[in-house]
Order: sequence, then C-alpha cells, then structure tokens
Amino acid sequence: MSAAAPAAPGPVLLVVAHGSRDPRHAATVGALLRRVRSLRPGLRVTAAYLDFDTPTVPDALRDLAVEGVADVVALPLLLTRAFHAKIDLPAVLSGAARLHLRVRRTAVLGPSPLLHAALERRLREAGLGPADRPVTGLVLASAGSTDADAVAGIADTAREWRNTGWGAVRPAVASTTCRPAGTPDVLTAVRQLRAEGARRVAVAPYVIAPGVLPDRIAREARTAGADVLAQVLGAAPELALLVLRRYDEALAPGTDQGVSGGSDRHHVRVTAPDDTAERERRGNRE
Repeated sequence: MSAAAPAAPGPVLLVVAHGSRDPRHAATVGALLRRVRSLRPGLRVTAAYLDFDTPTVPDALRDLAVEGVADVVALPLLLTRAFHAKIDLPAVLSGAARLHLRVRRTAVLGPSPLLHAALERRLREAGLGPADRPVTGLVLASAGSTDADAVAGIADTAREWRNTGWGAVRPAVASTTCRPAGTPDVLTAVRQLRAEGARRVAVAPYVIAPGVLPDRIAREARTAGADVLAQVLGAAPELALLVLRRYDEALAPGTDQGVSGGSDRHHVRVTAPDDTAERERRGNRE
C-alpha cells in the first residue's frame, strides 16, 4: 500500500480522538499519527481530544491560530457517524471562525474497505488463516451505540463479512447502557455461535484504541472461551491510509463540510471505548 504525497503539504490535519483516562489510548493515537506522517512527509498532523485527554479541540485550534495557521482539516477519529461526530465535534469546532481559522471537517472513518482490511490484518496476526474461515464464527465487537446510523453501519459491516467466507458473523457490543435492542454482549455472542455449531469462534474488536470497553471485550471473549482474540485496530497501516484518504476527500472540490455542518437534533446515547464505563462508575444515565 502507498499514499502519494501531494506537491504541497496542504492544510494542517487535526485528528480529533475521543480521549480516555487510560494512557494507552493517547499512546495509540500517537502511534497512528506517526504512521500517517510517515506516509505524507511534510504534512503537519496533530491530535486533539473530545474528552479526558489534552489538548482539547478548542485549545488545539487556539494554538494553531496563534502560530498563524489559517487552514485546518479536522478528522474525527471515529468508526461510525454517531453523537460524537454529529453533535460534539461541530460544537467544539464552532469557535474556529472567531479565531480566523478555516476548518473543513472530514467524514468519519467508516464504512470503508480499508477498515475491513485492517480487521483482517488483526485476525491474521492472531493466527487465523484462509482455511479457518468456513469453520469460524466471528464476533464483530464494537463499543456500543443507540444511534441509528451507527447501528446500521455495524450491521452493514457484519453483512459484508458474511459474504467473505466466514462461517457466521455476529455483531456484539461492550457497553451495558448503549446496547441496541437484540444485540448481545461479547460473552453471549461467543456462546451463541458455539451453540450454533461454529467449530472455532474469533472475536474482532471494532475499536481503535485500548481502554475500559476494549478490555471488557477481551475479558468477555476469554471468559466465554473464544479461540481467537484479535487486537484493537490501533496504528494499522490501513487505518493510516484511511486517515489520509478522508483528508484528501475533504479537500476535493465540492466536498467542503465547513465547521457548521448539519447536526441531528435528537440526542442518542453513544459510547467511545471508555465513556460508557465512566458513566457507569458515576451512575450517570444520560
């Protein structure tokens, strides 16, 4: 795989991650950004966070403005288009005009064949080969969301995977408060596939970075006796390529989403890999 570098570096790429109190989250984001920079030398790539970590998005924008930066592309480091992408990110970007910054917002990462390829990479690294597909039931384990777009995106991904030779594919979520109706937790999904006759069961975490909910995915997979547990997507080469693809798409004529793109009025519960567990600890059921 390769990512051709443009003639000029272009606007600053501001990668906006969810954030976590778990230091592995920021470390993983940092590793991914280093890989992105290696693919596009000269492009300035920096990170900001919606919660828990620093710098916050407003602070990152303010620092860029002080340096004299005028043009920014903000990329939500999110797999699905849910509350963080629809509401949180537009809200924190809304002050960019006061800083005399032009901010273009990219689409979220998913869906994309590159995400499929990154998941496949993690499963291969965990020991699954082509001959294992027909006898393996696959659990596609996400953090969890009640947003209709996010639920549909996960369901579409699972359907696509069923057409690539796996014995069965079952979506599951880690969250206990943001679980769509009818979607099992990982423990239940593994046991269901086993009861339905899967000779082997593999769990593929559909999350970017480690944290509380990814740890729950791993714990439930082991408790249920899953044969294979893949790693999180992390700094997979395919993910770095996808970041650059979204950046380039945002700069293409006619695709400028600006900083005031449409947002949904209704509030739905959605989790990134740590915020549900944090809410559970605080007893907050929004």
